[in-house]
Amino acid sequence: MKLYRFLTGIDESSFCHKVTEALNKGWELYGSPSLTYDHQSGKTYCGQAVVKEVEGKEYDPSMKLGQQ
Repeated sequence: MKLYRFLTGIDESSFCHKVTEALNKGWELYGSPSLTYDHQSGKTYCGQAVVKEVEGKEYDPSMKLGQQ
């Protein structure tokens, strides 16, 4: 079964740590990262899709993808 997550966060080191943690748990980058700027808050937000192939599981919408 293939799992998909879209990680998001403010463009700062905590976002990079979030992506790094996912990579170290076996997730792989999927596509290019995205950036958007929020003029109201003055912050830039990042997004990165990641995927992971897992065996022996059946998809359940209640599963916590970050814990896979």
